[in-house]
Amino acid sequence: MTTHTPTNSAPSISVFPTHRVSKIDRNIYSGFTEHMGRCIYTGIYDPTNPNKDLITTEGFRKDVLEALRPLDIPVFRYPGGNFCATYHWQDGIGPRDQRPARPELAWGNIESNHFGTDEFMAWCKAVNAEPYLCLNFGTGTLDEAMAWLEYCNGTKDTYYANLRRKNGHTEPYNVKYWALGNEMWGDWQLNQMTQEAYADRAFQWAKALKLLDPTIQLILCGKEGPTSWDYHTLKHCLRPAGLSDLGEERFPLVDMHSIHIYTASEDHYENVTAPLAAERAIEVCSSLIDLAFVENKLPPTQKRPTICFDEWNVWSPPRAPGSAGAEEVYTLSDALAVAVWLNVFVRKSKDVGMACIAQSVNVISPLMTNEKGIVKQTTWWPYELFCRFMKGHTIAVHVACDAYTGPTKPNWVRATKETPWLDVSATVDDDGYVTVCVVNMHLDSDLKTAFAGPAGVKVTVYSITGSDAKGTNMAGKEEVGMTESEWDSSKDADFVFPKCSVTMLRWKIT
Repeated sequence: MTTHTPTNSAPSISVFPTHRVSKIDRNIYSGFTEHMGRCIYTGIYDPTNPNKDLITTEGFRKDVLEALRPLDIPVFRYPGGNFCATYHWQDGIGPRDQRPARPELAWGNIESNHFGTDEFMAWCKAVNAEPYLCLNFGTGTLDEAMAWLEYCNGTKDTYYANLRRKNGHTEPYNVKYWALGNEMWGDWQLNQMTQEAYADRAFQWAKALKLLDPTIQLILCGKEGPTSWDYHTLKHCLRPAGLSDLGEERFPLVDMHSIHIYTASEDHYENVTAPLAAERAIEVCSSLIDLAFVENKLPPTQKRPTICFDEWNVWSPPRAPGSAGAEEVYTLSDALAVAVWLNVFVRKSKDVGMACIAQSVNVISPLMTNEKGIVKQTTWWPYELFCRFMKGHTIAVHVACDAYTGPTKPNWVRATKETPWLDVSATVDDDGYVTVCVVNMHLDSDLKTAFAGPAGVKVTVYSITGSDAKGTNMAGKEEVGMTESEWDSSKDADFVFPKCSVTMLRWKIT
């Protein structure tokens, strides 16, 4: 828990390592790969690249694998996104020269299907991550969804399990996470649905899928969190799936509820405070889950779903249109915004069971590829630090400092969330390391801060900043990077957080 107290005096941060608030699910650092732009082809899969030393025998980019592996990203979502609304998984299995090319209607491309289910499973294995598959609720059928589940997880002598074996994959993939469609509320979707139609279909599909494999986790398609769509679908689907022949409830159908939000603004302060809208969305959505439990009179034995924030990032579609590949060029300001996003997920770890940055390579991504190598954008650095260090449990921290009081985007953030200059989250891991991330949003002022917590020990400091909030790493030189240093808190109890910076402080409890 973080409390902010605006004050006219010098700022202060107090960290309480023994006050564990909630356990962090590492799935909040998950990724997302969609057949959109250059994410799959030339992003993670690039067999036609002329530099053969850059490509593995499976056609995967070595440099992308080598960049992602140390982050220990737990889950990757696939194949969309909007792409999945016309995706038929059987087009993407078997011999490549026999796979049909199809018109792809979400982003206006032609899909070769050279990369499909088996390739994605192999890629997940290569990065040591679990797969998360999104079912086609647009042009797909329940039979098709059940066949995909059987192909991936089947162990018996059945048609689709045997088809997987025939394609050279003897052992089941044991795919745990399955989404019941993507953004079915949107007018850009094929087979856009009303909340009533979607909720009814999701409930029926969920019953069938869990009868086929009760071990899977199903993710309901929500909206932004605080909407009538979210409430209706939660109330309709958070109910028992009937009784067994022994009169017992079969099982809970829904394990997580998906919400999506993107933020962006050309104004720095609107940009870096916008992710706080996601924090409020999580809070409201969590209350809607509780309300569904209350109104449906669910027993305390029924598992309470968590929130799956499986699309989030800084993205301005007018600036980087999806139809043109959505290749954002990120600034230092955007790096601060991503750090605030990640602070939100840590602070709300009680409610968030998964979060997927959208996307992991090339498309609105911290990692970009070209024929010769990769570029780590400004937003890579906060994402890397959180993946490496912010784990274990969220701990209590108190922040007292002045606040930004100008306009926000969306404007309702101003009325519902405090916007202090210092945005903070803190964790303690199982090895006894305390890690605190502090974002100084201020464009003009370094903030000398009384910092209570390290108790006179040496602290490792990671700093992300640059000379200009508009600095990027995409013009042939790295204008925003990360530096590592050390602070001896026994000599000075105050720490100076540079203007327009992300600072991570890490020490071991003695």
